[in-house]
Amino acid sequence: MTREQIERINALARKKKAEGLTDEEACEQLALRQAYLREVRESMRQQLDHVYIENEDGQYEKLQKKD
Repeated sequence: MTREQIERINALARKKKAEGLTDEEACEQLALRQAYLREVRESMRQQLDHVYIENEDGQYEKLQKKD
């Protein structure tokens, strides 16, 4: 996500608070938020893929994904 996209998300949020959004702006805001959340979730998954847990016996085990 580019800096301009994040700034646009913030600008739309401020406008929504101040005066409201048009239907087009609301759709744009929703799409930008979804893209932002998708990137945050992917970043978190990548971080968790590199996490290891140390067992009581001192061995390391890769963090398992829950169902």
